[in-house]
Amino acid sequence: MYIVDKIFNLLKEKQLTQKNMAETIGVSTGNISDWKSGKAKPSITVIPKIADFFNVSIDYLYGRTENPEINK
Repeated sequence: MYIVDKIFNLLKEKQLTQKNMAETIGVSTGNISDWKSGKAKPSITVIPKIADFFNVSIDYLYGRTENPEINK
């Protein structure tokens, strides 16, 4: 599973909005729409913010583990 898929699965699972995530991590909703459509990917500087937003590890976002708590 790609990081973008993981992000959108977490949004759905936690019943959070793209707008809420954008405001919290400091990106535009357009950026998030670009991620979803495949036009762009989250930058390396945004990945830790996304992990913190969802309270999961970066390894979990990248699919290196299925345990969101490992290496947090």
